Order: sequence, then structure tokens, then C-alpha cells
Amino acid sequence: MLNEWSHDSAEAKELLLSIEVTTTHDDDRPVYITGNFNNWVTDDDRFKMVKIEHGKYHFTFPAGLQLPETLEYKFVKSGAWHNVEIDTFGNTPPNRRIEKTRGYVKDHVYRFQNNGQFYNPQFLPQIQLLTNGDDIPQMRIKRNVWAILPYNYYQTTEQYPVLYLHDAQNLFNDNAPFGNWAIDRKLAVLAERNMGNLIIIAIDHAGHKRIHDFSIYPMRTKPQEGKKYVKFISNVLKPYVDQHLRTLPHRNNTGIGGSSLGGLVSIYAGLTQPAIFSKLMVFSPSLWMNPHIHFENMHIKKTFQTKVYIYAGGEEGANMVTNVYRFKEALEKQGITEANLRFRINIDPQGKHNERHWGEEFPKAVEWLYFNN
Repeated sequence: MLNEWSHDSAEAKELLLSIEVTTTHDDDRPVYITGNFNNWVTDDDRFKMVKIEHGKYHFTFPAGLQLPETLEYKFVKSGAWHNVEIDTFGNTPPNRRIEKTRGYVKDHVYRFQNNGQFYNPQFLPQIQLLTNGDDIPQMRIKRNVWAILPYNYYQTTEQYPVLYLHDAQNLFNDNAPFGNWAIDRKLAVLAERNMGNLIIIAIDHAGHKRIHDFSIYPMRTKPQEGKKYVKFISNVLKPYVDQHLRTLPHRNNTGIGGSSLGGLVSIYAGLTQPAIFSKLMVFSPSLWMNPHIHFENMHIKKTFQTKVYIYAGGEEGANMVTNVYRFKEALEKQGITEANLRFRINIDPQGKHNERHWGEEFPKAVEWLYFNN
């Protein structure tokens, strides 16, 4: 991130570079600045910042130190990477960058990790097995369905909006073979910011039959079960959830989301079941599986006041980002406009097709879909 800087300090007049950083959440641990000027050594006492007051630190680079033309740096507590700065979503931000080596720079850090922990454990949600399918005879392939409840669910009588997510095996399991979104920890970060009033219903995928469940168009050798899967969520699982949990059942409070094939089936669910879902969380959708899929022939119902958050990474393949924009254009050709469908498209040029990136994007999408009117 590029920083703003000015020349209105005494240090700037002496042609030195000074950096001031404030932090929302401070403690007694010292702050260090580390970067390409010291080979990213975190515990270099030469670059320990001076504490001016609670939540405010200052450092002036010494005269005679040769600084790179483009300075890249980060802030850490206690001179360690496991205490690095984090943003409001619990993510480590990209390196800070300034193109000048003199002047006065003002930065802000929301919070620092604490021994690798980026969340407050008291806000962790409660995870419980809602059903394994034995009491839902309409479930074709038996699977676990999990309820991820607000940390204080059983201390209140509130009703909550709901987000249905696919591929539960990869959402809150540190031992997941393909990686972990860590949504439980990200929900704790949001809850501390008063954005924890949300129930997640996490649906296990069907193992080797996952591709069948999420396929919404003909495939040469595989069954097309995606439409049945969506109808199961809409007509069977949602009523079951609304019966067993304190939900806000109206479409305005109901969303669906997933990644890759799960993103693809979420698009289909949202656009063909607008009376059920008003919020779509779509990460790296597998639009590439059929270059002609762009939903032109699906007879999509004209949606009303639906929000769609789409994430795509620039390193996911040659056509990922292009296909996302083509999909949006295909909807516009059908007469679906911003009046009906509000898009937020977030492209990360360095983004890859994996759970770590989707987990980092998850709290951003939740905030925009559920807490940003």
C-alpha cells in the first residue's frame, strides 16, 4: 500500500524520513519497523520505535542510512513475525510502500497478532452438528450439516440472518487436506467489531460425488445433480434450519455461497431462487468449465434487490477474471440491471485458487453482504 507523506516536520527539513504509526488496539509490547532497508529483520533494535503515548509510536531513520528508492516495510510487536500487524478482517496486509526517502509519514495499524493469534477467543462462534441426514429422508446422499452459531447464541433470544455455505470440510478444519478457510476465527474477528449476528449453515460436500452435486449443465460422463442439490437446500434444508434454530427466514436475511464449483452452484441458486436467497458469496467460480455457460440459456428469473459479492484471483488461470466480467455482461444482456442486482467484484492480482485466499476474502464478503446497507 502506498502511504501519504508530507514535508511539514523538523525532521523533513533536515532531509530525514520519519514515520509515525497509531494503532486502534495497543498494549505494552514494543513496536518495531522492519523492511527492505534491514533485510526484514524483525528484532533489530536499531529500528525499535519510540512510544509517544498509548497507541502512538514514532521513528526517524538516522542520517547516513542509505534507504532504497522504494521503501517497503511492516510493523511488528516485540520484534517477531508472529506479532505482525493485521487489518480489520484479521488478515496480514501487503507491504507498506513509499516512493520517497524523506519527509513525514503517518500510518495506522488496526491491531497486531499475539503469538500468531489474530482473534479474541472469547468471540469464537459455537460449532455444532445440526444433522447427519438421518432425520432428513429427502437427503439423497447422507452428509453432515453444521450450524456455526454466534458466540452468545444461547445467552440471547435473538433471531439471526443465515448464510448457507458448501464444502464444510474446508471451512473450519485445520486438518482439511486442501486447506482451511478458518471461518470460525474470522467470525470471531467480525463479532468483536459487532458484526457477529449471523448463523452459518455449513454443508459437507459429497466426497467423490461433489462434482455431481455442483454440476448445473450436462457433462459427458457425469450426472447433472446441481439443480436437485439447490432444490434440496431451498425446499428441504432451509425449512429444517428455520424450524430448529432462531433464524430470520425472509429472503432479505438469507444468503448462499461457496468457492470454485461451489461458487458456480451458488450463482445458479441465487439467480433461479430469488424468493429464497438475496445474498450471494461467490469465490473463484468455475465458469471456465464450459466457456459457453454464461447463463444465457438458463431462463434466469429476474431477480430483485440481490447482492452479489464475487472474488477472483489473477493467478487462478488465464480466463478466471475474464469469465467473471463476461458473466456480469451476460446478465446485463438479459436485462438484469444494478436496480435488481448489486455487484461487488474484488480482483486480487496475486490471488490463487485455494482456501487461504478464500478465507481471507470471507470476512470482507460477510461485512458487505450482511452489515453494509
